[in-house]
Amino acid sequence: MARTGSALAITVLLLAAGPVLGAELEFYMTVDRDKVGTEDTFRCEIVVSNAPEGAVVQFPTPQDFEVLSRSESTQMSYSMGSGGMAQIRQIRKFTLVMRANRAGHLTIPAAGLQTASRTYKSEAIKLEVVPGRLAPDPRSQPKPPPNPFGLPPGFPFADDDDFPGAPPGVNPFDDEPGIPKSDSDLFLRSSLDRPEVFVGEQVTLSVLIYSRMDLMGVDSVTMPKLEGFLAQDIASPTNLQPEERSVGGVRYRAYLLRSKALFPLKPGDIDIEAAEADIASGVYPFSQRKMHRKSNALSLKVKPLPAGATNVGKWRLSSTTNSTDIALGEPVQLKVILEGRGNLKAVTLPKLEAPASFRVFDPQQTEKNQITKNQVGGQRTTEYVLVPQQTGRFEVPGLTLEYFDPETQQIERTATDPITVVVRPSTTGANAMAVPANNGTQAEPNARNQLVGGGLKSLRHTATFSEPRRPAWSTPAFLPLAIAPLALSLVLGAVSFVRARAGQEDEQSKKNKQAKAARKRLAQAEKLAGGGSTVEFYAEVDKALRSFLEARLSQNVTGLTRPQLDEVMKTANVSEAVRGRVLGVFETCDLGRYAPGMGDASARQRALEDAVHAMEVWP
Repeated sequence: MARTGSALAITVLLLAAGPVLGAELEFYMTVDRDKVGTEDTFRCEIVVSNAPEGAVVQFPTPQDFEVLSRSESTQMSYSMGSGGMAQIRQIRKFTLVMRANRAGHLTIPAAGLQTASRTYKSEAIKLEVVPGRLAPDPRSQPKPPPNPFGLPPGFPFADDDDFPGAPPGVNPFDDEPGIPKSDSDLFLRSSLDRPEVFVGEQVTLSVLIYSRMDLMGVDSVTMPKLEGFLAQDIASPTNLQPEERSVGGVRYRAYLLRSKALFPLKPGDIDIEAAEADIASGVYPFSQRKMHRKSNALSLKVKPLPAGATNVGKWRLSSTTNSTDIALGEPVQLKVILEGRGNLKAVTLPKLEAPASFRVFDPQQTEKNQITKNQVGGQRTTEYVLVPQQTGRFEVPGLTLEYFDPETQQIERTATDPITVVVRPSTTGANAMAVPANNGTQAEPNARNQLVGGGLKSLRHTATFSEPRRPAWSTPAFLPLAIAPLALSLVLGAVSFVRARAGQEDEQSKKNKQAKAARKRLAQAEKLAGGGSTVEFYAEVDKALRSFLEARLSQNVTGLTRPQLDEVMKTANVSEAVRGRVLGVFETCDLGRYAPGMGDASARQRALEDAVHAMEVWP
């Protein structure tokens, strides 16, 4: 409302002053520096004042420069001319963020302004471009004072508060990356929150997406192997939240993709490989585009620890007990608590040195890791159980932990206070406890090795002696018993061999059995010779003869033609006369199934005799 009122007041003043005059047209182009590096970005401004209606700006199209972004702003100015005439100036400013593609003395071509009547041209601008970067490191610049407008935290153009999850004063986006020569609209960058650390000191690795495009999501992320580090996840967001950031004058949306706490294990320069990600862009699924991006590699300088330093971080020890005034046999529960910032798993506590009159059981440990503003730490609780073995007043020494604090770069100490324990006699009036037996039970009061107030009683040894037994091999029954297993094995082997030989059948025996089976088939054919189906009779004769041939030739003859069968018999050294008889029987069988007159008893008998004769004359 205040601004509206001011504008109305200005308008009324101008109307009262008289007619309004238009100012002359102005058109020019400027840059914010005359010498840049190939990795620097610079601003090129095109200013148009009092352009006529419909004027169009023609931007330069330089081949040696890359235009990373373009923005536009409009201003109005009022002034009183001579004679009380008001002048209104409308100024349009176009800002191009550019970067040189190569080194040398380069020229930005002139810009143009096209109006209805003519075309205006600005002057070309010459720049000296050198390799590398000339712009100061953004981290070395002083932080600007708080904004005077009181913009709320999180407003895109307000001063940035600490990044959520980052340590105070540390922002993973503060390490401004260089915009890559290609893929300037969407790129991946890795950064460390500090360039050098000590061995065992935490350094935070952040992987971020810088984008001027709409993102659909990230399909996969491949982190570097991180050899030479102990690594712990800090942040792996499933929903990417953008942070508005300016890189070299170009506005980007920055997304924290992964954050890890690294603890170097050895001194020296350690290289960290690039991270990779598959990123999908686009507003709608049908316009989605998948892109693979690879970040920059990093190097970290790791300094060695001072001599004698082992534990690294910032730690504090404390202890508590359940009671310091107990009766004999009652346990004392001592809790030692380690808490602080650093790699909790790498911290080694000193051993508890309890008095000799206490029995100390193995301690139980519990750990609780915590991440506070990107700093890894936590709490470890070590619980000891101490059981007094005699009455008296005893002191349990405190524990002292030495650690190296990277902030002060000094070896610091933290310790627990010693604990005084008063042990009273038990309810039975005993002043000492018996030594526990192996099974955990207490020994009898009159046991020999009993712990008393003055210490252990002297050991008393008891033993019984007997004559050694006679060796087994000197007895009369040893030799027969030793030979018996071998003899039994030989007998069983012989029996198996005889049975195998008795059941073994040679090739000739197999052939004779098959020939006998063939003659049995002829016996079946003899039953059909006097009557029955003619086709079945000749089929039985044919099968019987083929079975006989397979037994003699050791070959399957089913399906062979007459010439093929003759060739097989010839190869087996069968005489021509015998081959003729065999083939003749097969010919008779074929005729018997289809030719008339072959069903007579005489014809069947003749075929049966020819088959028997062919088997009998077989060599």
